[in-house]
Amino acid sequence: MFDSALQNRLKPLLARAASGLVRLGIGADALSFLGFGIGLGAAMAIAFGHFLTGLALLLLSRLLDGLDGAVARATTPTDRGGFLDITLDFLFYAAIPLAFALADPAANALAAAVLLASFIGTGSSFLAFAILAAQRNLKSTAFPNKSFYFLGGLTEATETIAAFAAMCLWPRWFPQIAYGFAALCAITTVLRIAWGYRRFR
Repeated sequence: MFDSALQNRLKPLLARAASGLVRLGIGADALSFLGFGIGLGAAMAIAFGHFLTGLALLLLSRLLDGLDGAVARATTPTDRGGFLDITLDFLFYAAIPLAFALADPAANALAAAVLLASFIGTGSSFLAFAILAAQRNLKSTAFPNKSFYFLGGLTEATETIAAFAAMCLWPRWFPQIAYGFAALCAITTVLRIAWGYRRFR
């Protein structure tokens, strides 16, 4: 819901940082892999109960996720880079709820499973729309610089990271936060299905 506005605010800062990285010879794919590796480190820290360390690594991972796109735009965006970015993002998003389930299975496992199921809904509706949008040559006006059509919703990357941060800051409240965010994901999924059903008639 807030991704487009936030990206517009951060775009100049990311572009300046990307220029420096390009001069150093650091490519977008390398940043994608590095961000994913740090994201897995965040999940491992959370799984072992080091929630604040996990939060710091999580935020660093997402910073690199923003920088990889900025570096790609400063050089030559590729389909391979777009594929790599979205695939690693989805794996990262799945790793965090799993980490909380491992940290305290008795308290968190069911809530984590519900949240992961809701991610299946948002992810599948997002990617299915993108596939058909590409076949029809549709372009996103909200995210014109993305590799493919980005369909918005109540729960985009910004909201997901905010929810993960809240989980790390208040880990005892993980089930409540997870159930609440899963409900928002369910609403997003329903809205995307309705939008796709109307758009592809």
